[in-house]
Amino acid sequence: MTLTAHVPTTSGSRYLQQLCKHWSHKFETDFDAQQGSIAFPMGPIRLAAGPDALTVTIEPQEGVDVERFKQVVADHLDRFAFREAPLTFDWR
Repeated sequence: MTLTAHVPTTSGSRYLQQLCKHWSHKFETDFDAQQGSIAFPMGPIRLAAGPDALTVTIEPQEGVDVERFKQVVADHLDRFAFREAPLTFDWR
């Protein structure tokens, strides 16, 4: 299963880098200003920053609480985006 959300924001690059740096002390991460990946225990997270949105893709492992996974990612991004939080996640 793969779920993707397009999150409207002009600060996608900043949030992507903050999230990857935040989790880099616990999990394997790889990122630059435009894209990132996090080897999260619930499943991989991929991020891509565009001029008007941050695209977040999660791949929950079998047996994972998908709603909890989505909420963990959204909560963390909202913390970094406190000036414009809550961000809108249109998971598909």
